[in-house]
Amino acid sequence: MTRTDRRTLSYVPDPEQVRKNADRRGSHLADSGNGDVDPEYINKLRMLSLRYLADFEVLLVPEGKRKKEGIRGQASDISATGLLIELKEDAGLTEGSRVSARFRIPPGTMPEGFESSVTIDATVVRRFIRGEGQEARTMLAVEFSKPLTSYFQRKRWGYSVYSASAILFVAILFIMLMRVESVVYFRYNLVLYLYSLIAAAFLLTRYLFGAFYRDVPINPDYTPGVSIIIPCFNEEEWIGRTIMSCINQDYPVDKLEVIVVDDRSTDGSVSNIQKTVELIHREAERYATKDRLTYTVLEKNGGKREALVKGVELAKHDLVVFVDSDSFLEPTAIRHLVQPFQDPKMGGVAGRTDVENKYTNAITKLQTVRYYIAFRIMKAAESWFDSVTCLSGPLSCYRKDLIQQHAEAWLNQKFLGQPATFGDDRSMTNFILKTHRTAYQDSAICSTIVPSKTDVFLKQQMRWKRSWLRESLRAATFIWRKEPFMALFFYIGLIVPIAAPIVVLYNLVYVPAVYHVFPTTFLVGLLMMALLMSLAHLMFRKSRLWVFGFVFCLFYEFVLLWQMPVAWVTFWKSTWGTRETPQDVEARMKKEARKLKNKNRVK
Repeated sequence: MTRTDRRTLSYVPDPEQVRKNADRRGSHLADSGNGDVDPEYINKLRMLSLRYLADFEVLLVPEGKRKKEGIRGQASDISATGLLIELKEDAGLTEGSRVSARFRIPPGTMPEGFESSVTIDATVVRRFIRGEGQEARTMLAVEFSKPLTSYFQRKRWGYSVYSASAILFVAILFIMLMRVESVVYFRYNLVLYLYSLIAAAFLLTRYLFGAFYRDVPINPDYTPGVSIIIPCFNEEEWIGRTIMSCINQDYPVDKLEVIVVDDRSTDGSVSNIQKTVELIHREAERYATKDRLTYTVLEKNGGKREALVKGVELAKHDLVVFVDSDSFLEPTAIRHLVQPFQDPKMGGVAGRTDVENKYTNAITKLQTVRYYIAFRIMKAAESWFDSVTCLSGPLSCYRKDLIQQHAEAWLNQKFLGQPATFGDDRSMTNFILKTHRTAYQDSAICSTIVPSKTDVFLKQQMRWKRSWLRESLRAATFIWRKEPFMALFFYIGLIVPIAAPIVVLYNLVYVPAVYHVFPTTFLVGLLMMALLMSLAHLMFRKSRLWVFGFVFCLFYEFVLLWQMPVAWVTFWKSTWGTRETPQDVEARMKKEARKLKNKNRVK
């Protein structure tokens, strides 16, 4: 958790232009001579200045003293440049005192990659008393001799990148050698080994084009009007934070509005929306929030698509951004997200979604690695061809006129006679992709709350597989018109997951049972694929969570993969499984009615 800023909207540009965002972060910038500053540089300064709430032990060893003479304290907050410490004993440290600070940053205190032991020189820059009487505590603020980003670059991050890169290269070569072996064994089982070659080629090219991917850089003069739509249904815990993150954007005040649409929530969501909106209106009138932040409650529960379309109807700008009610935007997310729209053929853009609750348990940790690879590698590879096949719900931007053009078909979409209630992001992407380009912008970042319970996670994954199958079949009817290489790998990407359960059964069950051969080659291949995911995460994120790439691959192979056959025969279902939508209520009532009927028969 970042330390609360005393300003409600600390990143919104100053309307009077008295202070720039860089100034309010306590930094000095050299401009280009005409008053312009580098947005990327400002963002780096912002990241250095962010202060995170902390609660871990710190040992301060004064200059010239031994470790056993150190002074113990408890960290109150930490940034990349310093620490605020509550002393457990007053040992006479004063402003200007030089110390060696020794501590271990627990996972979850700072962003991924910072969880590590630290021994760094520092200087006491402030000493004060917090509280009164018996509650009084001596507080010390120390400044590090170098930012933690520079410290870790030499101590750990650099080694992580070089090691991951080298092992990744070796793993790719090994996979290629294994595929050469597959060619040799063609005469034994043509279909199986051909599948093996195709699957390996598909995966390796995703990593290749993902590595080639580059963001569209920020054009300081390009700030089109943007309307952010937040659909909400029973999200009382997170909706307030979502609204705050959307309005607190480093974006021109006159070009950004936020519209919250509640889909007749049955919990305290509306009350929390009202409280948040009133707070922002009261404390931020100078930012014209009464004109830029509004909310509406639907007359009846109509589903997420109804809420989004209602928001689009109320939007006054040409670009609309969809944000899930449990997702939180980085302050520069919108500025980055709109840049690809400088291309008039660009119809939609997805931002990157990170996991917010990554350190909760093993389930959230494995999702952390999976999310990052899904966005930074898979979506980035598709973006190379301007054909991202899913503009994800947590953060995506569209041209308003395209949404309006397809709104009726989107709202009334049916599949095999059943209303399509979920997979709204993939569905709208298909409508857009038919006539326009779609892209991915890695620097447009949001974080989202993912399931932390196994049963909820499994229900979510089943829903996603059903929507993936349904919308992929739709996309298959027109994707051939796109760039040929992209179209080829789209069809391969459709066939490989569908056939995967059969291939796994053949290798892990049939071959050992019939031929009495241990499936060494198959298992080694699986290990190499897991290694690709883990090492890519380590190389980009420099995080200790990289090992959960292996965990996810094993979990997928032995658990999630077997949802695919179920999805084959149930992909027309319209229930969410993780929330009480009208379709879920109807399905539950039918199930209860069947139970009651069977019970009466027994009697």
